[in-house]
Amino acid sequence: MKKETLAVHAGYEPDPTTKAVAVPIYQTTAYAFDNTQHGADLFDLKVEGNIYSRIMNPTTNVLEQRVAALEGGLASLALASGQAASTNAILTIAEAGDNFITTSTLYGGTYNLFAHTFPQIGIEARFAAPDDIDGMAAMIDDRTKAIYCESLGNPAGNVVDLEALADMAHAHGVPVIVDNTVPSPYLNNPFKWGCDIIVHSLTKYLAGHGTIIGGAIVDSGKFDWAANKERFKRLNEPDVSYHGVVYTEALGEAAYIGRARVVPLRNMGAALSAHTSFLALQGIETLPLRMDRICENAQTVAENLQAHDQVEWVRYAGLSDSPYKALADKYMDGRASGILSFGIKGGIASATKFIDALNLITRLVNIGDAKSLACHPASTTHRQLSPEELATTGVSDDLVRLSIGIEHIDDIMEDINQALAAAKK
Repeated sequence: MKKETLAVHAGYEPDPTTKAVAVPIYQTTAYAFDNTQHGADLFDLKVEGNIYSRIMNPTTNVLEQRVAALEGGLASLALASGQAASTNAILTIAEAGDNFITTSTLYGGTYNLFAHTFPQIGIEARFAAPDDIDGMAAMIDDRTKAIYCESLGNPAGNVVDLEALADMAHAHGVPVIVDNTVPSPYLNNPFKWGCDIIVHSLTKYLAGHGTIIGGAIVDSGKFDWAANKERFKRLNEPDVSYHGVVYTEALGEAAYIGRARVVPLRNMGAALSAHTSFLALQGIETLPLRMDRICENAQTVAENLQAHDQVEWVRYAGLSDSPYKALADKYMDGRASGILSFGIKGGIASATKFIDALNLITRLVNIGDAKSLACHPASTTHRQLSPEELATTGVSDDLVRLSIGIEHIDDIMEDINQALAAAKK
């Protein structure tokens, strides 16, 4: 099936009991066991089935299958937020004394998690420029568990060379984890280019309407975790919390996503509710339609801003003179999603006037909505970062980030142009 069809149908057929066409919301805490042995077998991971909605839920299961299908992955795990997905993606394989390498161009919350929270539990994030693949290779040692990147940086707008990054990482026996939130599975599929794990904020383009908070981890099923048992010992050594199960032996190619479910999700509890899963599924059905309009609108906005005499610079990988245009063509067929950033002449003072003058475009910190949105990252999403960290992530004081929606392009441009005029005054 093509992505447009998968977005509507993957993971579900009409309910055999009720014949319901819409995915039912299974609003239940727990699930009955056939007998005592059935319960024991479920907890020992010997049979498949539902135990408790913190660990799995039939509504959420459809969502997980649909996201995995859109990414071309083996399986996925839905979580309570994109931050939970990024956190658990690392914690599934890393522990105190380990490290991972990450590109520096990250969403502010992710940067803060990696730079400040993970070190408190003994896990080191080693930051590198997103284009410096040789520099990342030099950082790898025996305790390196993964390389992490955003396929399309938020709000930096950079595109990572996923194929080159995956080739380098695999030469060193390390997996690549990609935050694919900004392109969405409709525009970019990192597994196609050799990457191993994908994380998403379901909150953004997948759900698409600013109504939920959710996240997902997707496993390609292709990385050979058993090839280096010492590096990935939590997947290759007996887990005492499950009567000595060895994940690579018991679950095979699903070892990683299986452990992600039964260890960090089960023990730390960042579970997604059934109702939230249902709402995410409604959004995913129209993902292709929304992304087509959003990309068309964003390209037009970027080109108009670039030609405007009040605008100093524009970052959008779809522009013909963008340093990332070739990578956008390779990985996203030239469509650079709906996020763009720009600087107004007059710096932060003019940027503030511009944002305050917007009427149609909403001032808030979300992205990926059907509605057009604007924010000033240096004072909001990246406010907690030091000046040095802001420079590393590509966020300047004058940077305005726009998340372009599905409104008529004439109305979007009219609002932008009148706000630019107000900023000039």
